[in-house]
Amino acid sequence: MNCNVQSVGIIGTGSYLPEQIVTNKDLEQLVDTSEEWIVTRTGIRERRKAPQEMATSDMGAIACERALKAAGITAMEIDMILVATVTPDMPFPSSASLIQDRIGAKNAAALDISAACSGFIYGLAVGSQMIATGMYKHVLVVGAETLSRILDPEDRSTLILFGDGAGAAVLGPVEKGTGILSFDLGSDGAGGQYLYQEAGGSRFPLTVETLEKGQQYVRMNGNEVFKFAVKIMGETSLRALEKIGLTKEDVDFLVPHQANIRIVDAAVKRLKLPSEKVYINLDRYGNMSGASIPVALDEALRENKIKPGDNIVLVGFGAGLTWASCVIRWS
Repeated sequence: MNCNVQSVGIIGTGSYLPEQIVTNKDLEQLVDTSEEWIVTRTGIRERRKAPQEMATSDMGAIACERALKAAGITAMEIDMILVATVTPDMPFPSSASLIQDRIGAKNAAALDISAACSGFIYGLAVGSQMIATGMYKHVLVVGAETLSRILDPEDRSTLILFGDGAGAAVLGPVEKGTGILSFDLGSDGAGGQYLYQEAGGSRFPLTVETLEKGQQYVRMNGNEVFKFAVKIMGETSLRALEKIGLTKEDVDFLVPHQANIRIVDAAVKRLKLPSEKVYINLDRYGNMSGASIPVALDEALRENKIKPGDNIVLVGFGAGLTWASCVIRWS
């Protein structure tokens, strides 16, 4: 980040997880699977499911209120709200606008970001630039998902993976030399065919026909996504470090996207990090897409695993296919 601009960091985090827990044993009653099969291939033991009356913005608003409390500022001090989600309440208005109203952030601009599981880091990139250039002082970046609403109840390849939840972070000015140091963002649109939701947009609007075909559900080519993720998680992390003259030896803590334990293990191996320097909660929550990283970051902070001065790497990948990484010197 240019030394002539304002240094930007995360000054408060918050998260929300629905109360209902869906275990692997529960899924054994729905599809042809087993506890052993799921744990061996994914590392996931349970995930959360939002009640029918709760939407993405509802969870996001709670996470925002907790992040604001941690940051010690009010909603009226927020200049912009960015919500990373692939499960908005509705196509429009944005979930960010709904959250703005819910928390009383009357001075904030609001928009949604669609980069799937990479979305939260994309949001950090957009929000941090707004502050670095002096346009805004505080930006709320939210990752929130109700993925349970778009899962095929008969497709074990996706049903076992995904969960609901929300996480939020307040960005603000920090001391020079600390805060967000670099990003590496990217996309390979040719891989869009490997992870997608076909119906619900302008190409295939929701109709009786598309619903009967199950086109409203998430579809995934697990093998292709796995190969992409194993390669990109390490690569993008190293590129973000190289941009600011750091190496993997300088990493104090890693907060990866919580998709699959084998994918995380591959990234950890590439970075040569001991297990105590990596935060894992996918066993409890599964893959929460855009909410995955902010929830993990919030929990790591509350468990005092991150200290001032630590070099933190956030890294994720998602539908698109997209990837994103970020290096932060904790302030």
